[in-house]
Amino acid sequence: MKDKERGSSKLSRAGVIIFSAPSGAGKSTVVQHLMNKYAFLGFSVSATSRKPRGKEVDGKEYHFLTVQEFKEKIKKNEFVEYEEVYEGLYYGTLKSEVERLGNQGKVVVFDIDVKGGITLKKIYGPDALSIFIMPPSTKALRDRLTARGTETPEAIEKRVAKANEEIEFSGQFDQIIINDILDECLTEAENIVEKFYMGLK
Repeated sequence: MKDKERGSSKLSRAGVIIFSAPSGAGKSTVVQHLMNKYAFLGFSVSATSRKPRGKEVDGKEYHFLTVQEFKEKIKKNEFVEYEEVYEGLYYGTLKSEVERLGNQGKVVVFDIDVKGGITLKKIYGPDALSIFIMPPSTKALRDRLTARGTETPEAIEKRVAKANEEIEFSGQFDQIIINDILDECLTEAENIVEKFYMGLK
């Protein structure tokens, strides 16, 4: 993990909200719900070196880069933060994305892996609200990953093992939401986000 300086001074006036979770915990579902509900939120599209899945569109779900392109941007100091999650698999937050949303006066929303979330919280400090989406159990997490039907059993077990490691870092986040019953999880997320936004005014 490499920490970089924040990309825009305007960002501190709007604040940032960081969502992190193990794969399969339902983080993206929560984030999408909030983005649809609140116009004051702006989604920071992360960059990744992985290939698009299904109907994913470049610039919408992710900025899809080759490994070489990603490394070039690292050299040019174009990331707020980045991480090599697995060998040859990079994820990162582009400074240009943060600047774009900061210039619009949006509360910037990050949907990011756990280590990246911790790094961003350290960078933005009190301007940031960090939220950890927790699966109700390891079994529930495994069932959700299996239901996706996109990965082999071996890959799923690898993700479950990584999830157990990531859950140990949940205490470093400002808020923890257990995603057991989705409607209750979404309501709790709404309440937390609204309280944070009101505190910015």
